[in-house]
Amino acid sequence: MTYEGVLTKMQTEFSDPIQYYLVFENSFLSLNQLLGKPMEINFVGYQCLNCGKKKKIFRQGFCYDCFMSSAAAGDWIMKPELSTAHLDIEDRDLEYEKKVQLQPHIVYLALSSEVKVGVTRGTQVPTRWIDQGAVQAIPIVEVPNRYLAGITEVALKNHYADKTNWQKMLKNEIPKVDLVMEKASLKDLIPNEVREFYNPEKEDVFELHYPVLHYPKKVNSLNLDKEPNFSGKLTGVKGQYLIFEDGTVFNVRTFEGYVVKIDI
Repeated sequence: MTYEGVLTKMQTEFSDPIQYYLVFENSFLSLNQLLGKPMEINFVGYQCLNCGKKKKIFRQGFCYDCFMSSAAAGDWIMKPELSTAHLDIEDRDLEYEKKVQLQPHIVYLALSSEVKVGVTRGTQVPTRWIDQGAVQAIPIVEVPNRYLAGITEVALKNHYADKTNWQKMLKNEIPKVDLVMEKASLKDLIPNEVREFYNPEKEDVFELHYPVLHYPKKVNSLNLDKEPNFSGKLTGVKGQYLIFEDGTVFNVRTFEGYVVKIDI
């Protein structure tokens, strides 16, 4: 069968194992059902996720013009400490920024390649951890806006990584760490503005299991701009990556806005 459409990040269901779906405008693929089967991916073109025009994708599924102008691509997305909606200060679109920034956010520790610190909206739990390929995660604090989450993350970056080593994550090279103990040790690192939200006795550790038949020893990232036609046997899905039998991995999130044709 052939499926064609614009790539967006895979949708997931939190179960054991996690269920993954590639969703197109008029169809979808249940990737768990394709494990052990051949798949062919062919690059067809581009379609900006913001304006819908067939323009070359710049970043995050947006063409250059949309990336530089859309409120959904402001610097505060990647750097929550730059959020200003709580001060009634606009970056690009105050109404949008208030909607996103002025809602509960969680600062967390996740174990994907090593222990990392991160920020997500409360509504994105546990989706955010699934997208990162974390095998465990624990919330540190839940705060009322993105700014407070951002300054907490900055304070903890001196002690933890803030990015996942994607190669180690995909090879399942993960150290054994007690996240409950890690959280309990953070009291003196939490900014004063946030300490009222810190409860070391709340020990909710999330466990995440992925649909992977076997993990590769070496990984090679598929780049559709350089290799527009690829075929291989799907052996796993983790984070936002498809894992193939030959060690090729495909980051769906990186290629959002790309139009592809998939044959199975």
